[in-house]
Amino acid sequence: MPRRQICVTGAAEAPLRAALRALRTELDVPEAFEPEMLAEAERAAREPRQPKQPRQPKQPKLPAYDATDIPLFTIDPPTSTDLDQAMHLSRRPDGYRVRYAIADVAAFVVPGGLLDAEAHRRVTTLYFPDGKTPLHPPVLSEGAASLLPDQTCPAVLWTIDLDADGRPTATDARRALVRSRAKLDYASVQKQLDAGTAEEPLALLKDIGLLREQQEVARGGISLNVPEQEITERDGAYELAYRAPLPADGWNAQISLLTGMAAAELMLAYGTGVLRTLPAAPDGAVGRLRRTARALRIDWPHHVSYAELIRSLDPHLPHHAAFLQECTTLLRGAGYTVFRGGVTPDLTTHAAVAAPYTHCTAPLRRLVDRYASELCLAAAAGEEPPEWVLAALDDLPKRMAEGTRRAGTVERECVDIVEAALLKDRVGELFDGTVVDVQEREPTVGTVQLESPAVVARIKSEEGAGALPLGERLRVRLTQADPGSAKVLFAPA
Repeated sequence: MPRRQICVTGAAEAPLRAALRALRTELDVPEAFEPEMLAEAERAAREPRQPKQPRQPKQPKLPAYDATDIPLFTIDPPTSTDLDQAMHLSRRPDGYRVRYAIADVAAFVVPGGLLDAEAHRRVTTLYFPDGKTPLHPPVLSEGAASLLPDQTCPAVLWTIDLDADGRPTATDARRALVRSRAKLDYASVQKQLDAGTAEEPLALLKDIGLLREQQEVARGGISLNVPEQEITERDGAYELAYRAPLPADGWNAQISLLTGMAAAELMLAYGTGVLRTLPAAPDGAVGRLRRTARALRIDWPHHVSYAELIRSLDPHLPHHAAFLQECTTLLRGAGYTVFRGGVTPDLTTHAAVAAPYTHCTAPLRRLVDRYASELCLAAAAGEEPPEWVLAALDDLPKRMAEGTRRAGTVERECVDIVEAALLKDRVGELFDGTVVDVQEREPTVGTVQLESPAVVARIKSEEGAGALPLGERLRVRLTQADPGSAKVLFAPA
C-alpha cells in the first residue's frame, strides 16, 4: 500500500489533543504514579533482588549465574527504551542455539507492594500518539529493568537448542545477570541481512527465522502479514502511514514465538501454568471468509487449507490486503487459561499458532508475563512456584481480559481520533480507496481503506444507492470528520 505521510498540524492539533484527553478520562486510564510508588521504584532500581523461592530461608541478592559474557543484542523500534528481550544466536554441531534473555521484573517488583498492586490495576502499557501510560514506572521499565545496551541487569535467560530443521531439542530457563551489547532496529537489521554484512549471531536470525517459518507451515500455524496503520510524532506533529512489516520483523517474531511455545510445553509438563489460548474458528466464520474471497476474486479451492491460502497472498495487492484484514476476525476470542495440580485444561492450544503457547516475553509491558516467567523457572528447576504466583493465578485471566480489552480500545480509538484530526478540514474532498468489508445484514455499510492518506474508515452508501462493492477500487467522498467524536465517514462518490 502507498505510504505517503500526512501530518496533524496547526488547527487540527488542538482538537486532537483534547480528544485524546477525553479518551483517557472515558477509559479511566491511570495517570502518573503516586510519589510513594515512585519512591519504591527508585529503591528497587538501586537494589534489585532475586525473588525468594519456597525452599530458600531468606531472599537472596542478584542471580549467581553470570551470563554477561554472552554478546546479546536487542531488535526494537528505534525510539523504544522499554526493551523486554535480548538474543544471541549461534550454531551447534547438529543445529542451533537460541539464547533469549527476558527482563526480570520480579527482581524489582515486590509481591504485595505498591508497584505490584498498581501493575495489577494497569495490566498493560497503553500507547497513545502523545505518549504512553506504562505498566511500571519509567525508572524501571525504561531504566534499571530494561535490557538497554551496556547495562548489567537481572534477566530470565532461556536457552533453546534446535536441530538442523529448527525443531527444539532441549530447553532451559534460569535467572542470570546479562549485558546487551547493541540496540538494533528492524530497518538496519534488514539492510545488513540483505547486504550480507551481518555478523553470524545476527545473520542466523534469517536462517533460524526461515526454519521456524517452515515449522509453522508444517504444523498449520498462521502469521497474518497485514499492512498496519502507524501513528508517529515528529517535531510536534502527528503522522499516519501504512507500514508493511519487513521480513526481519517476522524472523524476530519467530524467536519470541519459539520461546512462548517452549514456555507452554514446560508448564504443561509441570502441571501448573497459564496459557494463551484461541479456539478454532467456527464453520460460520470460515464460510463468511470464503464468501469474502469470492467477492474479492481470490481463488480458494476447497482442497486448499486456510493456512495455505494465507501464505499465498501478497499484502501489497489491494484485494489481498483487504482479505488479510478480514482474516483478523478469526483471531478474536483469544484468552488466558490457567491450570494447576496436573489437571490439563480442555483447550491448550492457540489456533493461529497451532500449538500450545503462552505470553512470557514482554513482562515490562504485560502483567501476565511476569507470572509465566516464574512458573517456567519453577518448572525448569523442579521446584514449587512461589506462593504469590499461585495466589494470583485464578484472577489473572479476568484481569488480563479487562486490560487487553482496554488496550485494544485505546489503539482503535487513537487511530480514529488521528484520522479525524487529519481530515478535519477536508470534508467534501474525493479520495481513492478499496472497500475491504461489507456488513452482511446491512450491505450499504462497510469499511474503506484509502490509498493515501493511510486511513481505514467507515463508508455508507446514500439511501437507494445499493450494496457496497466489496473489493472494488472506487472514488469516495469524505462526509464527516470530527476529532471530538472520533468519527470519520465516507460515501461512494
